[in-house]
Amino acid sequence: MLYPENVGDKLGFSEIKELLRHECLSSMGKNLVDKMQFITNYELLKKLLSQTAEFKEVLVNDTPFPASNYLDIQYLVNKIRVEGTFLSEEDFYSLTLVLTTVFQTIKYFKDREELYPNLQTLFEGLVVEQKILKSIDAVIDPKGKLRPNATPELQKVIREISSAESESRRRLDVIFRNAIKEGWSADGSLTIRDGRLVIPVLAEHKRKMKGFIHDESATGQTIYLEPAEVFELNNKVRDLEFEKRREIVKILTSLTNEVRPYSPLLNSYHSLLTKIDFIRAKASLAIKLDASMPILKNEPSLKLSNARHPLLYLNFKQSGQTVVPLNIKIDDRGRVVLVSGPNAGGKSVCMKTVGLLQLMLQAGMLIPADNFSEMGVFRRVLVDIGDDQSIESDLSTYSAHLTKMKYFVEMANFHTLVMIDEFGTGTDPQFGGPIAEAVLQVLNQKKVKGVITTHYSNLKLFANNTDGLENASMLFDNEHMQPMYVLQLGKPGSSYAFEIAQKIGLPEQVLKLAKIKIGDQQKKVDTLLVDLEREKKQVYDTKVEIEKRQKRLNELLEENKKLKEYYDENRKKLVNDAKQQAQDIIRGANKLVENTIAEIKHAKADKEKTKQAREKLTTEQQKLQTKPEKAAHKKEAQPLAIGDWVKLMDTDATGKVIELNKSNAVIAIGDLLSVVKLNRLEKIQNKDQQKQSKTSGYAEYQIQQRTSFNPEIDVRGMRGEETLYEIEKYLDRALMMGMNSLRIIHGRGDGILRKLIRDYLKKYTGVDSVEDEHPDRGGDGISIVKLK
Repeated sequence: MLYPENVGDKLGFSEIKELLRHECLSSMGKNLVDKMQFITNYELLKKLLSQTAEFKEVLVNDTPFPASNYLDIQYLVNKIRVEGTFLSEEDFYSLTLVLTTVFQTIKYFKDREELYPNLQTLFEGLVVEQKILKSIDAVIDPKGKLRPNATPELQKVIREISSAESESRRRLDVIFRNAIKEGWSADGSLTIRDGRLVIPVLAEHKRKMKGFIHDESATGQTIYLEPAEVFELNNKVRDLEFEKRREIVKILTSLTNEVRPYSPLLNSYHSLLTKIDFIRAKASLAIKLDASMPILKNEPSLKLSNARHPLLYLNFKQSGQTVVPLNIKIDDRGRVVLVSGPNAGGKSVCMKTVGLLQLMLQAGMLIPADNFSEMGVFRRVLVDIGDDQSIESDLSTYSAHLTKMKYFVEMANFHTLVMIDEFGTGTDPQFGGPIAEAVLQVLNQKKVKGVITTHYSNLKLFANNTDGLENASMLFDNEHMQPMYVLQLGKPGSSYAFEIAQKIGLPEQVLKLAKIKIGDQQKKVDTLLVDLEREKKQVYDTKVEIEKRQKRLNELLEENKKLKEYYDENRKKLVNDAKQQAQDIIRGANKLVENTIAEIKHAKADKEKTKQAREKLTTEQQKLQTKPEKAAHKKEAQPLAIGDWVKLMDTDATGKVIELNKSNAVIAIGDLLSVVKLNRLEKIQNKDQQKQSKTSGYAEYQIQQRTSFNPEIDVRGMRGEETLYEIEKYLDRALMMGMNSLRIIHGRGDGILRKLIRDYLKKYTGVDSVEDEHPDRGGDGISIVKLK
């Protein structure tokens, strides 16, 4: 339920409906716009919103949708139902166009059944009856004319008419040439009078020719005569024309009778086309508003993120300006948001944005806000905006407000959304303030939800001390003395009356007198609010900076964790390798000693043989001592080329070089591709490469990083600095991974985020070029970045 009846006018929904009408392709769709209702059924609303969201996806990302010949055929269906009537050639042609569009539409969604499940429900149980088209096509040609061979009788009549006309014309030409030769005919040519072909004859010679005079010129000097010789032939043509007309009526009547049993199905087709046009119009307008489907909840609450007033958004879009987005939350904890702040600071726009978006949502329309916004379902929307004084009803402005407040108090409940602008104004503030506070207290007890704007200090204090009410203010730059149009929840705002008056240039004497006349307590409250605004802005800026630093710290900690894991993994491997090598050396040394002793024993301590054995032992000992040093010494780096076989240092993994890029190389290890630094690769001979490459350590980490890397980043909804920070990290990682191109999704909007990103990319040394995505896949809402 909406109250008052002109809620749509007060919140701007009437203008939204007019915009929606312009998006419709048919009169049926426009009629549905006029019949839009405030929907309170959660399941129905979710279905309608999902259908619009899916159709938006069709228009933005899918192939072109059939969007022609949305004709109103309801009057044709009604005509068909009446026995004895028949449709004209033009009627059947219109019916053919509509049926073709309907069948194309059904096929379009049948081919995409799994992509658009909610739109698919529109066709459930609907039969595609191609026989109707075949029957019409047998009689009506593609240009909408009756086929000459529709029936043998018609074909015969047309042939006889053509033959009779040819004979009549042949005889008339002979008579006309003879009349010219004799000088009986006036200057000119054959002409038509009363549907008959006649000869222009000079009046003085009219008795020299036999025939029937059909007309004469204005001067009476020329008569128009039909020769007697062709009179009978022309009568025959006329009779044949009547016969042809009777046959056409017979054919059309027969065709109408054949189509008549399908009247209910034709009604269904008409209804389908009407709904499709209406949903398509909503989706088309959603694209212009950059609107999306929020998270729908079956409870009276809302949480808007980056919401824009749709009418203001379109107006600013044309002039190249940007709408400051609105972020607001209304739930059980903060049911009523009391917005205060300076005049022209955006209080009313804030309230109307919430109300208008709620009306749009519950009419099945997408809203211009982030898709992670949350919107609930209200059963009543009560609005008090503007001056509703009435001379006829003997109502003053304040009386009109009180009349509405009476209705609000009586009708409001938990499922009600209230919108009240300048609460309590219109009478003496000394009395208006307390009455407004009492009304607010009752509404709060009824647990209503809503947005209320006010300048009254008593309402701000009441909201501050009452559960369920939450103060909010429109931020004001008191240094430059201009509104910021940003809603800040949690604290009331000052009206900045004196500051604005001073900026406007009100004389200092007037300002001093005004300050004297207001109480000290009020001055202290106002000064306190101004100070709070200033401190709040400082806290907000500090909070943003801290969040940014904390985010960077978390990323560094994550990187450090990965590096530590890599170090621990390789340290264990190196220790194990060293232990294995030491054991090999010990076994070799023991074996050498045992062999030397055996040789000495075998030589029976022969001096010369003992000396040789000792020398051999010393030589082997020196080799064993130098072997670890050689193993630890890095081989001189050899230049690599594509196709070389390489081994990852400190691992057993081998692979083939596929691509070289600056200090990195892409190598194929088995079925995997990995990007590895050149200084970690050692060239090996083909015969040394293993039959099956194994990955471990850093190589495995690199492979994991490359396979998990997504060459697309979505920065919609981010702030400017946050966006550039994320893109910088993303580009660095992409270059390290050896990527050639990236996609940055920033959305269209007003183009501010796109320009900010493009300007930054121009300065990034690793970027080669930037261009828009193809129009069918996002256009200028997506930037394609080519890397060097």
